[in-house]
Amino acid sequence: MEMHLHHVQVSGPAGCEDDMRAFYAGVLGMSEVEKPEALRARGGAWFRAGSAELHVGIEDGFTPARKAHPGIAVADVDELAKTVAAAGAPVTWDENIPGLRRFHTSDPVGNRLEFQQA
Repeated sequence: MEMHLHHVQVSGPAGCEDDMRAFYAGVLGMSEVEKPEALRARGGAWFRAGSAELHVGIEDGFTPARKAHPGIAVADVDELAKTVAAAGAPVTWDENIPGLRRFHTSDPVGNRLEFQQA
């Protein structure tokens, strides 16, 4: 059976959508995807870059994911790290997997994200 990952979802508190748009679209360069009408009342936002899709869902009693995270492969991880750092987000390089260049950062509400060289 063939499978591929359609999307990952991170959570955020009510009212975080503008900050998440500024980060995922503005800093990371993802495009916002219009949510289906039936899901718009729930809040949140969806983003896409290439085949990678990330959904932000609104969660009551939100707590950021500090261990669980999406791992996203990018064409130039060093350039993205510079962009993320220039926007004021943390960049923590991780060399624990030999041969894999990657860093971790946090989105505006504290969710952990990993970006790695494609």
